[in-house]
Amino acid sequence: MSPDQSTARVASAREVADRIREAIVQGELVPRQRLVEADLADDYGSSRGNVRAALSELTVEGLIERIQNRGARVRAVSVDEAVEITEVRSALEALCARKAAERIGDRDVDELRGLARRMEDAVLRGDRDAYAQGNKRLHARIIEISGQHTAAAMIDRLHGQVISHQFRLSRQPGRPAVSLPEHLAIIDAVCRHDPDEAAEAMRRHLESVAGAIRAASGTAADAEDDGAAL
Repeated sequence: MSPDQSTARVASAREVADRIREAIVQGELVPRQRLVEADLADDYGSSRGNVRAALSELTVEGLIERIQNRGARVRAVSVDEAVEITEVRSALEALCARKAAERIGDRDVDELRGLARRMEDAVLRGDRDAYAQGNKRLHARIIEISGQHTAAAMIDRLHGQVISHQFRLSRQPGRPAVSLPEHLAIIDAVCRHDPDEAAEAMRRHLESVAGAIRAASGTAADAEDDGAAL
């Protein structure tokens, strides 16, 4: 071991857990992908002990599962569970939307109104990536404006568990045109300082997402059946 290696800072278990969690949320680590402790230790500049502790933390969060005699892997979430998780998110994000409508300031109003225009433009141009970024930014800003830190932490954990379902949903043709009016309704209610309507708009939106996840799974299953019949 060189002097540089011996004095290099070792990433803590918390830091490793944060980086793995982010990789799952960003889709860099996919459902059922194996997680090898030695490889992760090299990738994240940590020890195998810290990696093991990080994987244990993420197992408790529901992002990782351990398979006997096979090690750890990214947990795959069923459609039914993804719908249930989205319904729980609906309650938490409705709370955040309500609080955001109560707390929002003039600068935040300008930001959200500008975001609404960019999302509308993305749909008109058929730019799904730009729309997806706007979607992500909108939900994040609503949560930030709300000041609900406990809810924010819970939403982050839930979101990571259903990221593969939401990514599949975001690639559906025509989906942005369906969700855009829902997002605009959330923005309008929050910017008008209407807590009740903001919460209801967010609840309607995430109920729509839950229904679309279930419908998308049925479409995928039908396609597989059709393919098997050919």
